[in-house]
Order: sequence, then C-alpha cells, then structure tokens
Amino acid sequence: MTDSAPRRRVRVRAPELTGKGGWLNTGDEQYTLADLRGRIVLLDFWTFCCINCLHVLDELRELEERHRDTLVVIGVHSPKFAHEAEHRAVVDAVERYGVAHPVLDDPELATWKQYAVRAWPTVVVIDPEGYVVAQHSGEGHAHTLERLVTELEAEHETKGTLRRGDGPYVPPEPEPTSLRFPGKVLPLPSGNLLVSDTTRHQLVELEGDGETVVRRIGSGARGFADGGRREASFNEPQGLALLDDGSVVVADTVNHALRRLDPATGEVTTLAGTGRQWWRGAATSGPARAVDLSSPWDVAVFGGKVWIAMAGVHQLWTYDPVARTVAVAAGTADEGLVDGPAAEAWFAQPSGLAATADRLWLADSETSALRWVDPDGYVHTAVGTGLFDFGHRDGAAGQALLQHPLGVTALPDGSVAVADTYNHALRRYDPATGEVTTLATDLREPSDAVLVGGDLVVVESARHRLTRLRLPEEALRVEPVAHRTGRAATEVAPGRLRLDVVFRAPAGRIPDTRYGPSTRLLVSSTPPELLLKGEGADTELSRELELNPDVTEGVLHVSAMAASCDDGRAGGTSRPETGEGHPACHVHRQDWGVPLRLAEGGTDRLPLVLAGMDEQEAVAQTP
Repeated sequence: MTDSAPRRRVRVRAPELTGKGGWLNTGDEQYTLADLRGRIVLLDFWTFCCINCLHVLDELRELEERHRDTLVVIGVHSPKFAHEAEHRAVVDAVERYGVAHPVLDDPELATWKQYAVRAWPTVVVIDPEGYVVAQHSGEGHAHTLERLVTELEAEHETKGTLRRGDGPYVPPEPEPTSLRFPGKVLPLPSGNLLVSDTTRHQLVELEGDGETVVRRIGSGARGFADGGRREASFNEPQGLALLDDGSVVVADTVNHALRRLDPATGEVTTLAGTGRQWWRGAATSGPARAVDLSSPWDVAVFGGKVWIAMAGVHQLWTYDPVARTVAVAAGTADEGLVDGPAAEAWFAQPSGLAATADRLWLADSETSALRWVDPDGYVHTAVGTGLFDFGHRDGAAGQALLQHPLGVTALPDGSVAVADTYNHALRRYDPATGEVTTLATDLREPSDAVLVGGDLVVVESARHRLTRLRLPEEALRVEPVAHRTGRAATEVAPGRLRLDVVFRAPAGRIPDTRYGPSTRLLVSSTPPELLLKGEGADTELSRELELNPDVTEGVLHVSAMAASCDDGRAGGTSRPETGEGHPACHVHRQDWGVPLRLAEGGTDRLPLVLAGMDEQEAVAQTP
C-alpha cells in the first residue's frame, strides 16, 4: 500500500500495563496508565538479546532528552530466551545498556499480548488522554516519532490535556566494582589482561592476576573522541584483537566503529566507521573511515585481515590494515541460519570470534549456534538448528543445544570452548568426535574466555569479574533442557493464507524506483514443510501462501524491504525518479519470525506493517 492519502489517526483506549516482574528504575514505585495521564507515553517492547532492540534504545535517547518534560518512555521487557524471563537478568540488562527510563518486567508477555505485538522491537505511542495513536515495529522510526510527539504536544497543549513535569524515572545507585558488565578480554604481550569494561565505556588493563587495575583507558562517559587515555571516549566497547604491530583493535559497538589502542602510550584513534549506523543500501566496501558499520561486537585476525562480527546486520566484515579498507566478507544481511558460500550464508547476530590456522570460529548468538568459516569462505554449522531452538543439552553436535552464546575460544587440541552465555556455562565442542560437553556451570553470563597457561580466564559479565578455571579432565554432567521461544502463536486456518506487508512511504517521501522495484519480500518457514506454496523472494509485498495441513505448527520467517527518497514536491530540492539533485534516500527493513498454529476457524490473513503508518491504521486499511 503506497497511497498518499492524509493520515487518519485511529484512537484506541490503551490497555493497562501489567507484568509479573514489576517495575524497574522507579524507586520501587508501581505505576498504572492513570498515573501517567496528561503525559505522552511511549512503550518500547524489547528484549535484551535483540540487537535491533538495542538500536532502538539508542534511537530513543535523543527523543527522551528533547521532550523530557512531556514524554515518558517505558520499556516493556518481553523475553525471547528462557534466561531473559529471569528477573535478575532483566535488572542486569537495564543497567548494562544504560536504560534511563522506567522498565516493566513482563516475563509472561501479558502486556505484549494485550497490545497485539508481533515482533521485537515494537514501539507504541499513547496520547495524554490514554489512547493508542501509533504502533511501529522495527527500528529506524526516530524521525517519525519526533514528528508525532511534537504534534501531540501542540494538540494537547491547546486542549489543556498536556501535563508537563518530571517523569517517574529514578536511577539506580551505582555499584563500586572494578569492572561493570565487562564484555571481552585480551592477553597482552606484557602478561597483563585488557578488558572491555562495557557499561563504563572504558578499557581496563589488569595485572596477570585478573584483579589488580593497572590503568583505565577512556573518559568513562559515552562518546566518540580520539586522544590520550583520559580524553578518548568509547560507547559500550566489546571485542579486542592484537595486531602485528602490537596495537589493539577495539570493536566500539554503539559507536559503530573500530578503534585502535596503542598500549605503549594509551593513545586511541579511529580505524573504521563514521559513527553512523549502516543501513541497507549504504556502501558495503571502501575506505574504512568513510563506510558506515553496524554494531561490531567482536574482532579476530584471520588470513591477514581483521574479521568483524557485525551483529547489527547479521554479517561478517573484514578490515584490511594495509589498504585501510572494509568490506563485507560473508552474509546476506538476512537473519537466520543458512550455510553455504559466503555470499549466500545467513547469520543471526554473530557476537564472538576465534581464529585458528584454517578456521574462523564464531558464536552466532540469536540462533544459539557454533559456526565456522573455512579459508575458501564457505560457512558451516557445528552446533545449532535455528532462531527458535535453544537449551542446555550435551551429546552429539546434531542434538546438542546452546542458549545465546557470545564468546568462542580455540583450544590447543583443536577443540573449541563456547561461552554459553544464557546457560551460565562454559561448553566444549570437539570436531574430532562431534561431541558437545559441559566444562563448567554457575558462571554468571560468561561472554568471553582466553587461554592463559593451562587455565581459561572467563569473563563473568554479570558478576563483574574475571574467573580463572583449570580445564577439567572430564566434563560435568548436566540435566538436558530444551526450549522453544515462548511467544504466543497466531492461529491460522489450514490451506491458503494471505500475507500482506503494509508499507506507505513516510510523509515527504516517495518510493525510490530509480533502479527498479522499490520493494522486496522474502518468505521461508521452520520446518520447511510448513509451506507448500509461497516461499522465496519477489518484489511484491503481498503473497498467497499455502500451509501444509499435516504440519500443525511452525514459524513463518518474513523479511521485507522498501526504499523511499525525499520528494522534491514536498519542499525538497531533488526528484529521485529523474535523477535530478541529490535526494536523501532511506531503506526500511524488518524481519519477523511469526509462530503459527493451524486451527479450524483461524484467520486467513496475516498483515504485517513495515513502515510509514501505524499498526492500527494499516490493519484497518488492509483489504
């Protein structure tokens, strides 16, 4: 749907906010929507494993600051993984990612269901009179939200229904620990250890004991500045790797950049990235300082280049330290688990890397998978089956389960240790036997490990420390546990299902048809047998699917994209269809994993909103 009819704001009374886990960041106060009447309320449905959700947290920071006396942002934490339903884990995540607004912990997805949310992330806007006026899924809606909040301020100021003042946010008391949610660790030639102290936006050098602080690098405040160790600034740094010249490359995750640390002087410079987040349609190779990156999470040197786990776009990129260029190395930017040649492979938030002479190992966090890339660029999966299966189960690799691993470490015997983060465990995969075993448990959110002598030094991120483990002769035995994502399934009728991805170019933009169709739709399913007809890619955003009546439930994977450019007729200076001027162009992208349950009497239509209008309006207008 691409018509340019005037927006009709649909007003639906907002359901109450309920969550068994209670409220965070409110000083133990409990809130209802009635308490917030007179304020504009933005609900951010998120889960802390989701990189797109973390992007939205960053997008909302400026909006919150500009409208701090009229707008109340409330995070509604809606878990995917079993670990994310633990209240302590949500408390940790809120601090880890610097969430500076109230959060409702909703482990049973009660509020998610009341608002008919289908995807992470989703934002819902409630006006000062308590009505839902907009709902958007995915990231990249900052400009739309800014315009809407400004309109609501003016409208309700005139009506006398706007109430200004301080919001309900109460920051937690800081904890006096040496490290705060550390991410990754690197042994230095000196024998010391360098740790990315993620939440404090610093690097910390420790003595070999893993406890004694030698120095801190970075100002400790969010920022993107080069300079000496006290003046330079980072934004939630993660991965670390040693280069041949003795310098350290740092994955500066929220700055979407690679930084260089000179350990001798403490000087920090920028190697790659612009500080802007990469969006589909932007350059995927070129001079390193001129190309946008997206949430680089880890780095490793393999084949003479720095490989980058680009979690934000589900790809692997490389940085060439000689040519000072970056380029995509593997992955289509579609989210999932697909092996094959580098250009055809799918990843899902690759977050940990480890290189050997002939393999680049990676922890593919959202598919709970251990994967590897060979020297020819072919991608393989050792452990893991897809986006919605996870757990803690040892045994043959084809049956073993992990839960959102963030780190991987190559061991001298050719096996691999996996920081199995959401299982609070260290696991081992042996390629010689194809077996997965458990090395250690009761590690609080381990996110990385390095080999030091005969020991493994593990980053216990949620215990704010490094822990030294002697590798045991035999693995511990644990009771196997398997899970599937606990989202409520959409009941659909067997047979034909009409899929409509609804898109309307935002105000002031028109579809970008300069290079052909401006839209793309990719559909698949788990299991593959769920779809008898309709899988694959096409340019139309509507499609007739045929569901297999013999498969009673599964997951429909939908990836949609649409491009739009600023319209000169709306006051701009260019016309994209004629090539005149230099329009500002935008790519709107969203991935959905929609659990389905086949049932007589279920719906035969599935509308999903890509961008350009709110969910209520789109569903009402879908034929």
